[in-house]
Amino acid sequence: MAAIEILAEHACFGGRQLFCRHASQETGLAMKFSVYLPPQAAGGAKLPTLMYLAGLTCTEETFPTKAGAQRVAAELGLVLVSPDTSPRGASLPGESDSWDFGVGAGFYLDATHAPWSAYWRMESWLVKELLPLLVEELPVDDQRIGIFGHSMGGHGALTLALRHPGLFKTLSAFAPICAPSRCPWGEKAFSGYLGADRTAWVGHDATELMAQQDSAPYPGGILIDQGLEDKFLQEQLHPHLFEAACKVIGQPLTLRRQAGYDHGYYFISSFMEDHLRFHAKGL
Repeated sequence: MAAIEILAEHACFGGRQLFCRHASQETGLAMKFSVYLPPQAAGGAKLPTLMYLAGLTCTEETFPTKAGAQRVAAELGLVLVSPDTSPRGASLPGESDSWDFGVGAGFYLDATHAPWSAYWRMESWLVKELLPLLVEELPVDDQRIGIFGHSMGGHGALTLALRHPGLFKTLSAFAPICAPSRCPWGEKAFSGYLGADRTAWVGHDATELMAQQDSAPYPGGILIDQGLEDKFLQEQLHPHLFEAACKVIGQPLTLRRQAGYDHGYYFISSFMEDHLRFHAKGL
């Protein structure tokens, strides 16, 4: 497994903000990610860790620079990890033609259709490669990992948590794409990465995955914040569908509809502390 290469390092609230890279076998490319190590990491103990998945067009730098999470993470002793949103450098035809497909739009799944299937293996990279690497090389407790994300990354957090039972102990999201099989963003991404057969899409749709559960996968609850002034709410996000699926199987869900807030990082930073404390309590 390729070692972590630290590209940049900054002191931050008594801890260290790292920007990193490693050579991924899953994607066949160099993959970037950021890590915040709180002051408690200096003691050498394994710490609870949160993985944040960012949205369309974002990079591994978006979360640490915009979300305002480090101050509270330093207080709570949380490691924060934010991976890039897609492979980069594959030079596939059309990979940068659209802001909502290709580069910056990996949708946190493994593509099954060429040419994307050769490199767009985000799920395998995160679950099979990056997390084990972090546990091996950094003070990350593999029994205390939570996941959250925003928009496309909220979709990723919900689906990866449901697809890999027991891996992530806590789960939350900001304005997630809750039913990608039923929105333009998801239909475009799934058609390109997974093909036209919509039966293949079900396994990457949070609402469909929740509906398949026999019992609540997160009895401690799931937290979702959604801004009511979000211009993508009606057409793309559909939190009411995920809410309904949770209700049917008895999954506790706190879906907070926040008046006046839009889809961006002013919204995310406003409620970031609540999410960090929610995860810290569960981890």
